[in-house]
Amino acid sequence: MLFMVQMQVNIPASLDKNIADALKKEEKEMSQKLQREGKWRDLWRVVGQYANVSIFNVSGNEELHQLLISLPLYPYMTVSVTPLTQHPSAIAQVE
Repeated sequence: MLFMVQMQVNIPASLDKNIADALKKEEKEMSQKLQREGKWRDLWRVVGQYANVSIFNVSGNEELHQLLISLPLYPYMTVSVTPLTQHPSAIAQVE
Protein backbone atom coordinates (compact mmCIF):
# COMPACT_ATOMS: atom_id res chain seq x y z
CA MET A 1 0.00 0.00 0.00
CA LEU A 2 1.11 3.51 -0.73
CA PHE A 3 0.93 6.28 1.85
CA MET A 4 1.79 9.97 1.67
CA VAL A 5 3.36 10.95 4.98
CA GLN A 6 3.99 14.55 5.95
CA MET A 7 6.52 15.01 8.76
CA GLN A 8 7.19 18.28 10.56
CA VAL A 9 10.22 18.08 12.86
CA ASN A 10 10.26 20.24 15.99
CA ILE A 11 13.45 19.61 17.95
CA PRO A 12 13.35 21.75 21.10
CA ALA A 13 16.10 24.36 21.36
CA SER A 14 16.76 23.04 24.88
CA LEU A 15 17.84 19.61 23.57
CA ASP A 16 21.61 19.16 23.88
CA LYS A 17 23.26 19.79 20.48
CA ASN A 18 25.25 16.54 20.64
CA ILE A 19 22.08 14.53 21.26
CA ALA A 20 20.25 16.33 18.44
CA ASP A 21 23.14 15.74 16.05
CA ALA A 22 23.28 12.03 16.96
CA LEU A 23 19.52 11.68 16.39
CA LYS A 24 19.78 13.40 13.00
CA LYS A 25 22.61 11.06 11.97
CA GLU A 26 20.60 7.98 13.03
CA GLU A 27 17.54 9.33 11.21
CA LYS A 28 19.51 9.81 7.98
CA GLU A 29 20.96 6.30 8.17
CA MET A 30 17.56 4.74 8.82
CA SER A 31 15.80 6.72 6.09
CA GLN A 32 18.44 5.73 3.55
CA LYS A 33 18.21 2.06 4.57
CA LEU A 34 14.41 2.15 4.13
CA GLN A 35 14.84 3.86 0.76
CA ARG A 36 17.25 1.15 -0.40
CA GLU A 37 14.69 -1.47 0.70
CA GLY A 38 11.99 0.27 -1.38
CA LYS A 39 9.75 1.02 1.62
CA TRP A 40 10.48 4.77 1.65
CA ARG A 41 9.91 5.41 -2.07
CA ASP A 42 10.18 9.20 -2.22
CA LEU A 43 11.51 11.84 0.14
CA TRP A 44 10.92 15.53 -0.58
CA ARG A 45 11.96 18.50 1.53
CA VAL A 46 9.40 21.22 2.18
CA VAL A 47 11.20 24.44 1.31
CA GLY A 48 11.77 26.76 4.23
CA GLN A 49 10.73 24.24 6.88
CA TYR A 50 12.26 21.36 8.80
CA ALA A 51 9.68 19.13 7.16
CA ASN A 52 9.24 16.58 4.41
CA VAL A 53 6.62 14.89 2.28
CA SER A 54 7.32 11.22 1.69
CA ILE A 55 5.76 8.29 -0.13
CA PHE A 56 5.96 4.93 1.62
CA ASN A 57 5.25 1.56 0.01
CA VAL A 58 4.48 -0.89 2.82
CA SER A 59 2.15 -3.82 3.47
CA GLY A 60 -0.39 -1.77 5.41
CA ASN A 61 -1.25 0.48 8.33
CA GLU A 62 0.52 -1.54 11.00
CA GLU A 63 3.83 -1.76 9.12
CA LEU A 64 3.75 1.98 8.45
CA HIS A 65 2.92 2.73 12.08
CA GLN A 66 5.78 0.56 13.38
CA LEU A 67 8.19 2.10 10.88
CA LEU A 68 7.24 5.67 11.79
CA ILE A 69 7.43 5.20 15.56
CA SER A 70 10.87 3.61 15.17
CA LEU A 71 12.31 6.75 13.54
CA PRO A 72 14.86 8.39 15.86
CA LEU A 73 13.27 11.83 15.44
CA TYR A 74 9.69 10.54 15.85
CA PRO A 75 9.31 11.96 19.40
CA TYR A 76 9.88 15.42 17.88
CA MET A 77 7.60 15.02 14.85
CA THR A 78 4.09 15.97 13.93
CA VAL A 79 3.00 13.33 11.39
CA SER A 80 0.10 13.28 8.96
CA VAL A 81 -0.69 10.10 6.97
CA THR A 82 -2.82 9.84 3.84
CA PRO A 83 -3.48 6.46 2.16
CA LEU A 84 -3.10 6.58 -1.64
CA THR A 85 -4.54 4.60 -4.52
CA GLN A 86 -3.91 4.62 -8.27
CA HIS A 87 -5.77 7.39 -10.13
CA PRO A 88 -7.68 6.03 -13.12
CA SER A 89 -6.18 8.70 -15.43
CA ALA A 90 -2.57 7.96 -14.43
CA ILE A 91 -0.36 6.77 -17.27
CA ALA A 92 2.26 5.18 -15.01
CA GLN A 93 1.05 2.13 -13.15
CA VAL A 94 1.97 1.77 -9.49
CA GLU A 95 3.63 -1.49 -8.51
